Amino acid sequence: MSTLTSNRIKPFRKVITVPGDKSISHRAIMFGSLAKGITTVEGFLPGADCLSTIACFEKLGVQVEKTSATSVRVIGKSIDGLQAPISTLDVGNSGTTIRLMMGILAGTSFTSILEGDASIGRRPMDRVAKPLRMMGAKISGKENGKFTPLTIKGTPLQGIIYESPVSSAQVKSAILLAGLSASGKTTVLEPTTSRDHTERMLSAFGVQVERFNNGASIEGGQELTATKVIVPGDISSAAFFLAAALMVPGSTITIENVGLNPTRTGIIDVFKAMGAQVTVEKQQESSGEPIGSITITCEELKGVEIGGDLIPRLIDEIPIIAVVATQAKGKTVIRDAAELKVKETNRISTTANELRKLGAQVEETEDGLIIEGKTPLRGAICSSYGDHRIGMAMAIAGLAADEPVVVDGSEAIQVSFPGFYELLKQL
Repeated sequence: MSTLTSNRIKPFRKVITVPGDKSISHRAIMFGSLAKGITTVEGFLPGADCLSTIACFEKLGVQVEKTSATSVRVIGKSIDGLQAPISTLDVGNSGTTIRLMMGILAGTSFTSILEGDASIGRRPMDRVAKPLRMMGAKISGKENGKFTPLTIKGTPLQGIIYESPVSSAQVKSAILLAGLSASGKTTVLEPTTSRDHTERMLSAFGVQVERFNNGASIEGGQELTATKVIVPGDISSAAFFLAAALMVPGSTITIENVGLNPTRTGIIDVFKAMGAQVTVEKQQESSGEPIGSITITCEELKGVEIGGDLIPRLIDEIPIIAVVATQAKGKTVIRDAAELKVKETNRISTTANELRKLGAQVEETEDGLIIEGKTPLRGAICSSYGDHRIGMAMAIAGLAADEPVVVDGSEAIQVSFPGFYELLKQL
């Protein structure tokens, strides 16, 4: 187990970039594999999760060539060209990989087995298995397919209209991808709109996707055509360095070439509401994704209430928002975020536990957190719990602590942000 140590720092001014978007990198490999022709991917995130996606498709007969540290070529096989794997498909720690793969594999002509690490073994898969079974999928596993390992026996599928009880891009994407192999139309409806990377990228690959308020539809039988994908910097990774500027009053940071997808920019709305000065400049678009720069600075923060439709737009950023809230005057209330309980860890509990070690006043609720500020932070030994976002959040907290903050299990950060510590040291 490796450790990372962060310390209080002086105000800084920096211009940086962050690694490629994890969600988009996953989909570029997946859709490139399902397309006809050669797909080139630039800005690919070579993190552990995305490498798991590559490994799974290589076992399905797809050739993926690394052309540089962050560029790959995918020799597409088409959906019908995927080959039966001769061994288990190991998704590692990647929830995106396993859930989207469930949708892709459900309509094949062969049987596959999906499994992952211990964390994946605790995460519920029935939220995807249930709608796929409604389409005719044959999925079995521990506790009737709720947990891994999962066996998916490919079979012909039928399109459905599914009203999802949760707003989840992984659930929505798995159903739409299964819909590519299904007869008829497949429609997914959500309580509020979740991330729409799948819909945008499918369109870039030539698939007709009907999009409407809180939902999307797709006709089965469509083919994907290879294309070029430029992956923007991951706004979920950028959030930690935006937060760093807020933890050290008087600092300014600009993050260039970052994704500005409106289903992901809730973190900007929250930081503005807390009193930060934020400038966003859109510069280009690729594969339907807006890309630009974000500049942020702040002298004083105030507490806010976060909930409702905003939550799906910042669900992964809640741990770092909680860290920033410890330095805001007044109370910050986060609600409607029960989805945090089924991430890599129960992020409600792990965030609260680790912030309390630093002296923060944090109360757990059934669906969120209540943070009282402004609170001086002290040094401590924290745990990542094997969760990359918890590890990075505690490292950023250390920038405002009176003594060093040591993060045990910091190797988990490699899942989404290779080079995080090196960039942190530059501050």
